[in-house]
Amino acid sequence: MDKSTPKPAPSSTDQIQNALDRLLAIDPYLKPYEKIILRRLSKISAAESHLTGDKMTLADFASGHEYFGLHHRNNQWVFREWAPNAENIFLIGDMTDWQEEEAFSLKRLDNGVWEIRLPPDTFKHRDLYRLRIHWPGGKGDRIPVYARRIVQDSTTLIFNAQVWLPKSSYQWQFPEFRRPTEAPLIYEAHIGMSQEEERIGSFREFTKNVLPRIVRSGYNTIQLMAIQEHPYYGSFGYQVSNFFAVSSRFGTPEDLKALIDEAHSAGLAVIMDIIHSHAVTNETEGLSRFDGTLYQYFHDGPRGRHTLWDSRCFDYGKHQVLHFLLSNCRFWLDEFHFDGFRFDGITSMLYLHHGMNKAFTTYDDYFSDDVDEEALTYLALANKLIHNLKPEACTIAEDVSGMPGLAATMNNGGFGFDYRFAMGVPDNWIKLIKEVPDENWPLGHIWHELTNRRADEKTISYAESHDQALVGDKSIIFRLIAEDMYDHMRIGDETIRVDRGMALHKMIRLITLATAGAGYLNFMGNEFGHPEWIDFPREGNNWSCKYARRQWHLVDDPNLKYQFLARFDHDMIALSKKFKLLDAPGPNLLYEHSDHKIIIFERAGLVFAFNFHPHQSYSDYRLETPAGTYRMILDSDAPEYGGHNRLVAGQEHKTSFDIVADRQFHLLSLYLPSRTVLVLNRL
Repeated sequence: MDKSTPKPAPSSTDQIQNALDRLLAIDPYLKPYEKIILRRLSKISAAESHLTGDKMTLADFASGHEYFGLHHRNNQWVFREWAPNAENIFLIGDMTDWQEEEAFSLKRLDNGVWEIRLPPDTFKHRDLYRLRIHWPGGKGDRIPVYARRIVQDSTTLIFNAQVWLPKSSYQWQFPEFRRPTEAPLIYEAHIGMSQEEERIGSFREFTKNVLPRIVRSGYNTIQLMAIQEHPYYGSFGYQVSNFFAVSSRFGTPEDLKALIDEAHSAGLAVIMDIIHSHAVTNETEGLSRFDGTLYQYFHDGPRGRHTLWDSRCFDYGKHQVLHFLLSNCRFWLDEFHFDGFRFDGITSMLYLHHGMNKAFTTYDDYFSDDVDEEALTYLALANKLIHNLKPEACTIAEDVSGMPGLAATMNNGGFGFDYRFAMGVPDNWIKLIKEVPDENWPLGHIWHELTNRRADEKTISYAESHDQALVGDKSIIFRLIAEDMYDHMRIGDETIRVDRGMALHKMIRLITLATAGAGYLNFMGNEFGHPEWIDFPREGNNWSCKYARRQWHLVDDPNLKYQFLARFDHDMIALSKKFKLLDAPGPNLLYEHSDHKIIIFERAGLVFAFNFHPHQSYSDYRLETPAGTYRMILDSDAPEYGGHNRLVAGQEHKTSFDIVADRQFHLLSLYLPSRTVLVLNRL
């Protein structure tokens, strides 16, 4: 072949094989499952070709929200819906006095699509509407699938779609914002419970009162929960009914856009929890039995129901379902400028058993017939779509199973998530605190749990998220201090339980951050040890919001100790950013002594020395390190963190030289107070 002739581009088959080869090179233990992995990767490529017909991009395909639903275009209203089992569909609402009218009867097109075109004066801003669908043997009212605004009547509690056509569209102030390339330091937040009063908070209140706190705290990413419309507030946003609608209980779409815009102005990325793992069973408000069938969007029969969650399970093998879900991903990126997603309930999606009562102990668990390969295909396509639309976007998988390749790049044989949550870390902390006195904590086991992760995948660690604080469970601080939080958190009121709890709270959070793979997460308020649990209003608590709020006055009160925990959290986040801790390889274990309760490791040129012993302090504790001078830059025992001030701020330590058995050592000698962590920087 002439050297000037360009080489042919590699075929899809070649690309898949090359990706598989790279995956097996990274993890040879996957070799026995080579054929299964090849089949899965081939399914992804075939699905994309099928969806796009090789005539359009995946992004072009994922534009169903611009075709379906209600739109005002070219001086007319156009509404479309996919309902293949329907025999007749009427638009009803304020414009028809909620009666069926022939002028508002939709016309059936091809492939189960229905359409109606109406004059420009048919609707006005804030009009309410819904569908009345007739099917063989029955009929029912339904909220349109692609509706972008859903409101609930405060008296009747009935939900309806609402025409949303404000006089002027939102004008973005920072449309060119790009997510920072640094490791994500995530502040997980819920709009409704973010305010102090016993009621549901709003986007505007969050922007005014909470966003500045997050900015000051140093976190660089906000993860917003419960954005998609959900009929039951107490579901924490995880029982979604209307996938394209912003939850109206928090405000308007413009209010959410202003929140995101303001966060971008401060340099913070905003990602959202996206719920594509299941949907509510509600029929009027949701997708279930939308056109009279149970299998329009979901699997038919038992496979279509999640018995533990009492929800519906999507059929990811359907062309129309993929169109709906992929369009949903694009909608939130395009319309609201989100910077990525945390995909909830991945384990439930990936396995036919949904991970219920299942321990994942061998690789066989990931390659059995229990894996839903169609769901895996959808997740890979969603990641490809998201990163094609916004290359800097962040996608996170909430998967407890440890499915190999989930957070590996597609070029490396993976499924394209940027990160996965290290979900075993918080579970391990809660188990230890509940079952083992801290004087017996096995440090080797803790180290293993903190650092056990796949080399080819980035992970985000956390000591606790919202999951660990729900009613029936307890936050870390509440498990450590219990009822003493009510009576002994005032400065000057010293108790052993509070002292222990605050010391361990700081140490647990720093060791979790410092050993994290590539990111760290904190749930709103936990940084300062917010007391009690989370319990949303429900019949069992007389519909009270008492435990579905954040008591910011506790951390603001100069007479209380919560400020110390908040200050320590701020400074450890600042340290992480200054030294690019989570961008550095490691951590590297230097020393561990379970009996002494000492664990020391190095990362990003810093030495982290933890003494978890409840009462034993050590003077002149010797440690082998590279030669040099080390300055203490963080000390959890400092008075500004509520400590006992047993160390000298900024103290410097020089290594000494020793020879043992013809081996040369450089030794650092440290004073390690009980229940204290200190961080040293080599000068």
